Amino acid sequence: MGKQGDTEGAEGATEDSTKAIFEETPLERAVFTYISYAILIFFGYIADFLRKIRLKSEGPYGAALKKDDLFKMGLDFERFYSRNLYRRVRDCWNRPVCSTPGPYIDLVDRYSEDDNWTFKNTGTITHTMNLGSYNYLGFGECRGRCAEAATRATYEYGVGCCSSRRDLGTLDIHKVLEAKVAKFLHKDDAIIFGMGFATNSTNLPALLGKGSLLVSDELNHASLVLGARLSGAQIKVFKHNNMKDLESVLRRSIIEGQPITHRPWKKILIVVEGIYSMEGSMANLPAIIALKKKYKAYLYIDEAHSIGAMGKTGRGVVEFWGVDPADIDIMMGTFTKSFGSCGGYIAASYAIINHLRQYSHSATYGASMSATCVQQTLSVLEIMLGEDGTDEGMRRIAQLAENARYFRKRLREMGFIIYGNDVTPVVPMLIFEPGKVTMFSREMLRRKISVVVVGFPATTIVESRSRMCLSALHTREMLDLALKEIDEVGDMLVMKKHQRLLSLS
Repeated sequence: MGKQGDTEGAEGATEDSTKAIFEETPLERAVFTYISYAILIFFGYIADFLRKIRLKSEGPYGAALKKDDLFKMGLDFERFYSRNLYRRVRDCWNRPVCSTPGPYIDLVDRYSEDDNWTFKNTGTITHTMNLGSYNYLGFGECRGRCAEAATRATYEYGVGCCSSRRDLGTLDIHKVLEAKVAKFLHKDDAIIFGMGFATNSTNLPALLGKGSLLVSDELNHASLVLGARLSGAQIKVFKHNNMKDLESVLRRSIIEGQPITHRPWKKILIVVEGIYSMEGSMANLPAIIALKKKYKAYLYIDEAHSIGAMGKTGRGVVEFWGVDPADIDIMMGTFTKSFGSCGGYIAASYAIINHLRQYSHSATYGASMSATCVQQTLSVLEIMLGEDGTDEGMRRIAQLAENARYFRKRLREMGFIIYGNDVTPVVPMLIFEPGKVTMFSREMLRRKISVVVVGFPATTIVESRSRMCLSALHTREMLDLALKEIDEVGDMLVMKKHQRLLSLS
């Protein structure tokens, strides 16, 4: 039986839609996965031994072998893994793209003559259905109202400011976007940054320091992890979306106080994501807010994947759960997904935003967001709010929600193990064995469908998966075609949970 995250009902959220499902890895699959990795590692060590005694030389490491640099510097497991496992299947990742990430995408065809050490282009492209981009609402386009407005902004303001926000990098259009983001999220004020990753990694250190406690979900994004480490605050981790464990961490931390001195914490900040991009699950906001209030902590939520993609009007999981935005102390998000742009924002009280304007490393040292990207974001916000005089924004938001429910339901009916909540557009489908991960990617590409596959160390060893992302521009016919191909490949690779890897009859 699968385990489910603790959930509570909320306005606009049904009981089924708020259940995050994480089925246990079947024992048979786990055993075969471990055996597969053991075999790959065994042959990897043999290959390294042959390289060391000069019986095997391949790829760009040939020159290094003469100086023995490879074996002086590259014997740690990370390089071993990249050299002997990842290199064999590099063709499944980093495929060059030569189109916008719409419902279809063009890939540059390539081949390797040296076992994937290097690649060469064939000069041709392959037109494929796109199930791997974060273009949730489909606004990442090279034509249309948003693209035309962004082009005009480029002519008016130039391609960049060549300065940080604290110096000469603030334009009137930056202030317009900040005001609109704050209004959209029902917060006092907002500040925008040129890079989504840096919005987390450079601002958490401005909010926390020594004597502070940061309580982080175990599956938080790398940008949050980096920001937490750079802050100098004490970090404690709780199990993913597990409210009992979160409360235990909070209670124990308050009782014990700071290490050595046992003084009270200067501040306690709970950090979670709206949608977890590798799990397809949502933060249990009502329960987290209740604990935040009970233990007098602050709450920081990263809505990179949920802003625009969740809620009736695209205001993220805060709107989906029906909670009061005032209960979220710091709301962070990015413009790289639903808005088809780049950069990120933080929305909070006047005091917090004024503090960040003065002390944020990104505001002080980072390049400000280009006017082109600012206008792209502004145009999408106007469409989402209906300020363009159409219902296009609401229609796309509703279509995305419908696509997510339909696609997830059909995959589960076929027998695949799917993680996360039924309403999120991120759809992780478990594959398990490393050989099947690469075969699934290659076979889907052969059928003209682009998917993203993820394995160790981005996931645990026994939870390799394909992470598919849906868009409002996917039609029912497109999804049915993709489902048909996935169903056939799933049968071919014995990926479904009712299928046995070994026949005991």
